[in-house]
Amino acid sequence: MENKEFSYKGFVMNGFLAIFLALVLFAVTIYCFVLADKSVEFAIIGGLLFLLLCVCMNGFVKLEPNEAKVLVFFGKYSGTFSCTGFYWMNPLLSKKSVSLRARNLNPEPIKVNDKAGNPVLIGMVLVWKLENTYKALFEIDSQSLAPSSANGSRSMAVRSLSNAFENFVRVQSDAALRQVAGCYAYDNADSADELTLRSNAEEINERLVTTLNDRLAMAGIHVTEARINYLAYAPEIAAVMLRRQQADAIIAAREKIVDGAVSMVKMALDKLKAQGVVNLDEERKAAMVSNLLVVLCGDEPAQPVVNSGSL
Repeated sequence: MENKEFSYKGFVMNGFLAIFLALVLFAVTIYCFVLADKSVEFAIIGGLLFLLLCVCMNGFVKLEPNEAKVLVFFGKYSGTFSCTGFYWMNPLLSKKSVSLRARNLNPEPIKVNDKAGNPVLIGMVLVWKLENTYKALFEIDSQSLAPSSANGSRSMAVRSLSNAFENFVRVQSDAALRQVAGCYAYDNADSADELTLRSNAEEINERLVTTLNDRLAMAGIHVTEARINYLAYAPEIAAVMLRRQQADAIIAAREKIVDGAVSMVKMALDKLKAQGVVNLDEERKAAMVSNLLVVLCGDEPAQPVVNSGSL
């Protein structure tokens, strides 16, 4: 997309020098009004100078760090002025204040369907800032949502524009989050190699940032960071999914217990045979293996039974 933003190249004067000249003009205006009794011409000149002074007072501009003025001359974009300080410029320019500072957005978690179709609650926090003032003001309908500086104070106009941009970011972030979340499953119940929302946060966050920047490029807004800060199953399936996770954990624990029990039984049989403690036939080996597995794999402590007869 073509970048139509450019810096303002018109006449700019130091604001304090402009104040001094305005005071001189004001003094001349007063002097003309004083001489108005002697000649009508002085009254006319004084009136014109006073009108000129009133117009010139609209040319003062004060900018703080990370602020900018978008300048429009009778509907035509004249450039963006972002030099920090106090200046005076063409008073006929319409000056729209915008903030270039970074802002946070932490919307409420939303309900989406993951790749497997399970409803999940997912939320994110993102950091965004304005990078292209032309796109922000003229590519999207942001000005109709905020009053101009002529209808309210400068701070109110900046705040209203920022709120308009935030509403745009909020809507687009909701759509981007739904799009990204729908491409991944909540967890890797079916495939251990598949990226999931719960286990691959860094990869998901990177794709989320890319998707957000693609959507917000039209508004000149850049997302520097976006992270998922809330992830849970929806209430209607949370209890069922919790039981499934518990079952997966129990199965994994059982597998580890069985692997350890089999290795211990094998070690016991090998040592009995190597040290010649007792000679067991296949039937008694099977019985011993069964008893040891019951003892090692059981949830409850085994109750010993003393065999006073033959082995």
